[in-house]
Amino acid sequence: MIIDKDSATPFYLQLKWLIERQVVSGALPPHSRIPSERELSEQYRISRMTARHALLELTREGRVYSSVGKGTFVAEPKISQNLQSLTSFSEEMRARGLRPAARVLRRELCPADAEVAAGLRVAAETAVLCVERLRLADDAPIAIERAHFCFQGMDELARLPINGSLYELLRERFQLVPTAAIQEFEARLATPIEQELLHVGAGAPVLTITRTTFDGAQRPFEFVQAIYRADRYRFVARLVREGER
Repeated sequence: MIIDKDSATPFYLQLKWLIERQVVSGALPPHSRIPSERELSEQYRISRMTARHALLELTREGRVYSSVGKGTFVAEPKISQNLQSLTSFSEEMRARGLRPAARVLRRELCPADAEVAAGLRVAAETAVLCVERLRLADDAPIAIERAHFCFQGMDELARLPINGSLYELLRERFQLVPTAAIQEFEARLATPIEQELLHVGAGAPVLTITRTTFDGAQRPFEFVQAIYRADRYRFVARLVREGER
Protein backbone atom coordinates (compact mmCIF):
# COMPACT_ATOMS: atom_id res chain seq x y z
CA MET A 1 0.00 0.00 0.00
CA ILE A 2 1.41 3.33 -1.07
CA ILE A 3 0.39 6.97 -1.26
CA ASP A 4 -0.15 8.24 -4.79
CA LYS A 5 1.88 11.45 -4.99
CA ASP A 6 0.26 12.36 -8.32
CA SER A 7 -3.32 12.11 -7.00
CA ALA A 8 -5.43 15.18 -6.31
CA THR A 9 -6.55 13.54 -3.05
CA PRO A 10 -4.71 15.09 -0.07
CA PHE A 11 -1.91 12.93 1.32
CA TYR A 12 -3.35 12.92 4.85
CA LEU A 13 -6.65 11.56 3.52
CA GLN A 14 -4.90 8.83 1.56
CA LEU A 15 -2.99 7.83 4.69
CA LYS A 16 -6.19 7.85 6.74
CA TRP A 17 -7.84 5.52 4.22
CA LEU A 18 -4.81 3.21 4.24
CA ILE A 19 -4.97 2.87 8.01
CA GLU A 20 -8.74 2.35 7.92
CA ARG A 21 -8.32 -0.48 5.40
CA GLN A 22 -5.80 -2.17 7.69
CA VAL A 23 -8.25 -1.89 10.59
CA VAL A 24 -11.17 -3.31 8.57
CA SER A 25 -9.05 -6.18 7.18
CA GLY A 26 -7.87 -7.17 10.65
CA ALA A 27 -4.24 -6.35 9.96
CA LEU A 28 -4.57 -3.81 12.80
CA PRO A 29 -6.89 -5.41 15.40
CA PRO A 30 -8.45 -3.50 18.33
CA HIS A 31 -5.91 -2.10 20.82
CA SER A 32 -2.97 -2.75 18.49
CA ARG A 33 -0.47 0.09 18.20
CA ILE A 34 -0.56 2.42 15.19
CA PRO A 35 2.90 3.45 13.90
CA SER A 36 4.03 6.81 15.26
CA GLU A 37 4.03 10.04 13.24
CA ARG A 38 7.75 9.60 12.64
CA GLU A 39 7.34 5.97 11.56
CA LEU A 40 4.46 6.83 9.22
CA SER A 41 6.35 9.75 7.69
CA GLU A 42 9.37 7.52 6.99
CA GLN A 43 7.29 4.58 5.72
CA TYR A 44 5.19 6.63 3.30
CA ARG A 45 7.69 9.45 2.64
CA ILE A 46 5.38 12.19 3.81
CA SER A 47 5.78 14.98 6.35
CA ARG A 48 5.13 14.38 10.05
CA MET A 49 2.49 17.13 9.87
CA THR A 50 0.62 15.08 7.23
CA ALA A 51 0.84 11.96 9.39
CA ARG A 52 -0.36 13.94 12.43
CA HIS A 53 -3.34 15.27 10.44
CA ALA A 54 -4.39 11.73 9.45
CA LEU A 55 -4.14 10.46 13.04
CA LEU A 56 -6.11 13.44 14.35
CA GLU A 57 -8.92 12.73 11.87
CA LEU A 58 -9.01 9.07 12.95
CA THR A 59 -9.08 10.15 16.61
CA ARG A 60 -11.97 12.58 16.01
CA GLU A 61 -13.97 9.76 14.39
CA GLY A 62 -13.30 7.44 17.33
CA ARG A 63 -11.36 4.92 15.25
CA VAL A 64 -8.16 5.29 17.27
CA TYR A 65 -7.23 6.54 20.73
CA SER A 66 -4.04 7.88 22.30
CA SER A 67 -2.33 6.89 25.52
CA VAL A 68 0.11 9.44 26.91
CA GLY A 69 3.65 8.19 26.63
CA LYS A 70 2.62 4.97 24.89
CA GLY A 71 1.28 5.93 21.46
CA THR A 72 -1.86 5.64 19.36
CA PHE A 73 -3.96 2.47 19.29
CA VAL A 74 -6.90 1.02 17.34
CA ALA A 75 -10.21 1.59 19.14
CA GLU A 76 -12.89 -1.03 19.67
CA PRO A 77 -15.39 -1.11 16.78
CA LYS A 78 -18.57 0.88 17.32
CA ILE A 79 -21.78 -0.88 18.32
CA SER A 80 -24.50 -0.30 15.73
CA GLN A 81 -28.17 -0.21 16.74
CA ASN A 82 -30.93 -0.55 14.16
CA LEU A 83 -33.50 2.19 14.71
CA GLN A 84 -36.21 0.18 13.00
CA SER A 85 -36.40 -2.37 15.84
CA LEU A 86 -37.47 -1.83 19.44
CA THR A 87 -35.03 -3.94 21.44
CA SER A 88 -33.49 -3.72 24.88
CA PHE A 89 -29.85 -2.87 25.53
CA SER A 90 -29.28 -6.45 26.72
CA GLU A 91 -30.75 -7.92 23.54
CA GLU A 92 -28.59 -5.61 21.39
CA MET A 93 -25.40 -6.57 23.21
CA ARG A 94 -26.08 -10.31 23.16
CA ALA A 95 -26.83 -10.14 19.43
CA ARG A 96 -23.29 -8.80 18.94
CA GLY A 97 -21.61 -11.39 21.12
CA LEU A 98 -21.08 -8.96 24.00
CA ARG A 99 -21.90 -9.55 27.66
CA PRO A 100 -24.44 -6.98 28.92
CA ALA A 101 -24.48 -5.76 32.51
CA ALA A 102 -25.84 -2.88 34.53
CA ARG A 103 -25.01 -1.07 37.74
CA VAL A 104 -27.95 0.59 39.47
CA LEU A 105 -27.01 4.16 40.37
CA ARG A 106 -30.39 5.27 41.72
CA ARG A 107 -33.88 3.84 42.19
CA GLU A 108 -36.63 5.79 43.90
CA LEU A 109 -40.17 7.09 43.62
CA CYS A 110 -40.17 10.79 42.85
CA PRO A 111 -42.47 13.52 41.46
CA ALA A 112 -42.34 13.89 37.67
CA ASP A 113 -40.81 17.12 36.43
CA ALA A 114 -42.26 18.91 33.39
CA GLU A 115 -40.23 16.94 30.80
CA VAL A 116 -40.92 13.54 32.34
CA ALA A 117 -44.61 14.37 32.81
CA ALA A 118 -44.94 15.40 29.16
CA GLY A 119 -43.21 12.22 28.01
CA LEU A 120 -45.45 9.98 30.11
CA ARG A 121 -48.54 12.12 29.46
CA VAL A 122 -49.31 12.63 33.13
CA ALA A 123 -49.69 15.72 35.28
CA ALA A 124 -46.56 17.37 36.66
CA GLU A 125 -45.62 16.16 40.17
CA THR A 126 -47.27 12.77 39.53
CA ALA A 127 -45.37 10.03 41.39
CA VAL A 128 -43.15 8.01 39.02
CA LEU A 129 -40.42 5.43 39.52
CA CYS A 130 -36.92 6.58 38.50
CA VAL A 131 -34.32 3.89 37.74
CA GLU A 132 -30.88 5.17 36.77
CA ARG A 133 -28.29 2.63 35.61
CA LEU A 134 -24.82 2.50 34.12
CA ARG A 135 -24.95 0.13 31.14
CA LEU A 136 -21.90 -1.99 30.33
CA ALA A 137 -20.78 -4.31 27.54
CA ASP A 138 -18.00 -6.76 28.41
CA ASP A 139 -17.49 -4.70 31.58
CA ALA A 140 -16.85 -1.49 29.59
CA PRO A 141 -19.23 1.44 30.32
CA ILE A 142 -21.32 2.30 27.26
CA ALA A 143 -24.24 4.40 28.47
CA ILE A 144 -25.98 6.07 31.40
CA GLU A 145 -29.71 5.40 31.30
CA ARG A 146 -32.33 7.17 33.43
CA ALA A 147 -35.75 5.55 33.00
CA HIS A 148 -38.97 6.86 34.52
CA PHE A 149 -41.91 4.47 34.82
CA CYS A 150 -45.58 5.10 35.42
CA PHE A 151 -47.83 2.01 35.48
CA GLN A 152 -49.91 0.11 38.01
CA GLY A 153 -47.10 -2.14 39.25
CA MET A 154 -44.34 0.45 39.60
CA ASP A 155 -44.45 0.29 43.44
CA GLU A 156 -43.64 -3.42 43.27
CA LEU A 157 -40.92 -2.80 40.66
CA ALA A 158 -39.32 -0.36 43.09
CA ARG A 159 -38.73 -3.26 45.52
CA LEU A 160 -37.69 -6.01 43.10
CA PRO A 161 -34.03 -6.85 42.43
CA ILE A 162 -32.88 -5.75 38.97
CA ASN A 163 -30.17 -8.13 37.82
CA GLY A 164 -30.72 -8.27 34.09
CA SER A 165 -32.90 -6.77 31.40
CA LEU A 166 -35.65 -4.49 32.72
CA TYR A 167 -37.79 -5.25 29.67
CA GLU A 168 -37.57 -8.98 30.41
CA LEU A 169 -38.56 -8.33 34.03
CA LEU A 170 -41.49 -6.14 32.95
CA ARG A 171 -42.65 -8.81 30.52
CA GLU A 172 -42.39 -11.74 32.93
CA ARG A 173 -43.65 -10.06 36.13
CA PHE A 174 -46.14 -7.48 34.89
CA GLN A 175 -47.03 -8.73 31.37
CA LEU A 176 -45.93 -5.28 30.19
CA VAL A 177 -44.51 -5.52 26.66
CA PRO A 178 -43.03 -2.53 24.80
CA THR A 179 -44.55 -2.37 21.33
CA ALA A 180 -43.60 1.09 20.03
CA ALA A 181 -41.44 4.07 20.93
CA ILE A 182 -40.62 7.62 19.88
CA GLN A 183 -36.96 8.63 20.14
CA GLU A 184 -35.10 11.91 19.75
CA PHE A 185 -31.34 12.32 19.40
CA GLU A 186 -28.88 15.09 20.13
CA ALA A 187 -25.10 15.42 20.39
CA ARG A 188 -23.18 17.33 23.03
CA LEU A 189 -20.06 17.16 25.21
CA ALA A 190 -19.94 14.94 28.28
CA THR A 191 -20.27 16.59 31.68
CA PRO A 192 -17.59 15.91 34.35
CA ILE A 193 -19.82 13.33 36.08
CA GLU A 194 -20.53 11.58 32.75
CA GLN A 195 -16.81 11.58 31.94
CA GLU A 196 -16.11 9.76 35.19
CA LEU A 197 -18.88 7.19 34.79
CA LEU A 198 -18.26 6.51 31.09
CA HIS A 199 -14.45 6.57 31.34
CA VAL A 200 -14.01 9.27 28.70
CA GLY A 201 -11.82 12.35 28.69
CA ALA A 202 -12.66 16.03 28.90
CA GLY A 203 -14.36 17.29 25.75
CA ALA A 204 -15.54 13.80 24.73
CA PRO A 205 -18.75 13.80 22.64
CA VAL A 206 -21.83 11.87 23.74
CA LEU A 207 -25.14 11.02 22.09
CA THR A 208 -28.20 11.88 24.16
CA ILE A 209 -31.49 10.08 23.64
CA THR A 210 -34.97 10.73 24.96
CA ARG A 211 -37.53 7.98 24.39
CA THR A 212 -41.17 7.42 25.24
CA THR A 213 -42.12 3.73 25.18
CA PHE A 214 -45.69 2.47 24.68
CA ASP A 215 -47.42 -0.77 25.63
CA GLY A 216 -49.80 -2.83 23.49
CA ALA A 217 -52.66 -0.42 24.20
CA GLN A 218 -50.49 2.49 23.04
CA ARG A 219 -50.21 3.85 26.59
CA PRO A 220 -46.86 5.44 27.50
CA PHE A 221 -45.32 3.62 30.46
CA GLU A 222 -41.62 4.57 30.21
CA PHE A 223 -39.72 7.80 29.55
CA VAL A 224 -35.97 7.37 29.10
CA GLN A 225 -33.15 9.89 29.12
CA ALA A 226 -29.89 8.20 28.09
CA ILE A 227 -26.31 9.28 27.38
CA TYR A 228 -24.24 7.06 25.08
CA ARG A 229 -20.50 7.14 24.38
CA ALA A 230 -20.18 8.51 20.84
CA ASP A 231 -16.89 6.67 20.34
CA ARG A 232 -18.54 3.27 20.98
CA TYR A 233 -22.08 3.64 19.69
CA ARG A 234 -23.87 4.61 16.49
CA PHE A 235 -27.45 4.39 15.25
CA VAL A 236 -28.45 3.10 11.83
CA ALA A 237 -31.77 3.73 10.06
CA ARG A 238 -33.15 2.62 6.70
CA LEU A 239 -34.91 5.51 4.99
CA VAL A 240 -37.61 5.10 2.34
CA ARG A 241 -39.24 7.82 0.24
CA GLU A 242 -42.92 8.16 1.13
CA GLY A 243 -44.09 7.55 -2.45
CA GLU A 244 -41.99 4.36 -2.76
CA ARG A 245 -43.39 2.48 0.26
